[in-house]
Amino acid sequence: MTEAATRQRFLIISNGHGEDAIAAQFVMRLPPGVAVEAYPMIGSGKAYNGVCPIVGPRATLASEGWRNVKGSVRRDIVNGGLMTVPPALKFLRSAKDRYDRVIVVGDVTGVLACMATGHRGLVYLDVYKTGAARLYSRLERLVIARACDLVFCRAESLAAPLRADGVDARSAGNLMMDTVPYGHYDTQARRARPLAVTLLPGSRALTAESFALQVAGLRLLPDALQPDIFVAIAGSVNVDELAKAAGLSRTSTLSAESDDLGMLTDGTIHIHMARGRAMGNLLEASDLVMSQAGTATVQALGLGRPVITFRHARDRRSRFEDEQQLFGQARTVVETDAQGISNALARLLADDAERQRLGTIGRERISGPGAIDHMLAALGL
Repeated sequence: MTEAATRQRFLIISNGHGEDAIAAQFVMRLPPGVAVEAYPMIGSGKAYNGVCPIVGPRATLASEGWRNVKGSVRRDIVNGGLMTVPPALKFLRSAKDRYDRVIVVGDVTGVLACMATGHRGLVYLDVYKTGAARLYSRLERLVIARACDLVFCRAESLAAPLRADGVDARSAGNLMMDTVPYGHYDTQARRARPLAVTLLPGSRALTAESFALQVAGLRLLPDALQPDIFVAIAGSVNVDELAKAAGLSRTSTLSAESDDLGMLTDGTIHIHMARGRAMGNLLEASDLVMSQAGTATVQALGLGRPVITFRHARDRRSRFEDEQQLFGQARTVVETDAQGISNALARLLADDAERQRLGTIGRERISGPGAIDHMLAALGL
């Protein structure tokens, strides 16, 4: 029997930029005996580039799958989002029985789509629900119980009700902390000041606006507190749009590091840019994080870096508050203006003990890595 005939075939389904990034990191940990294809339900799936083949139709939504924004579902429907559903369901029907394992990474949307197209025995990696506030609804539990054989949750409060429904559900660590991306970028070599801040402006429609506000807050800091500044650029983000929004100019990339994107500067403030796949490099060399991202916020907190964030008027309050119940004091929420951001920055940059205290809270709230090892063991790999 040939090696190709004995290899297991997995289909990974993810539904959003952060979910794609997590799933891609998971794929890289799979053994050589597994042949993997990925179906990113929303967006280009750039996170899978160089990792595994992408299959299925490409769908673009106005929200890019970001449900933390008010009215995102309605906006998707108004902008033709329903037209993306038939191609997705057609592909999933055609994929039935073609893979040894179908693994869904994200929220329950992917599980629901698979159930509707006849898939059973799914492995579900829930990286959406925190377990700190809202638990699975009765409908979600029914869908999961019908379609899934094995579920990995972020919290025992989520896993226990599923086990009561007869599902093999486990809470064995936080998958997000197993999948912090690291790349080819030497952050420490670029350090010149006592402290450093990493900016995570996000990867969606509000990214340029968020970045401009973050930079405006940094500009108001006194010279004595100015940190080294780094920014992680997601693959979908246009650097020129960031520069324009914040009144900065881009310098050429001079290093040989593959994840170096050069700098943004106005002559006074200098921001080192790295690709999002080097985010872990930036976080580990920084003391504080300003984040409007989703998954990356969790990863920053889990690494013990306090986070400063602000709420957009379009943010969905219920989701924001659910997350804050998990993050607690580790994530500082400020007014959506430059002065409010600057005040929070100044307070934390000047107080080493407070940063340490908040960092400890973040690590404890998020929990550490280890989920992937449990997952691989459960899958017999």
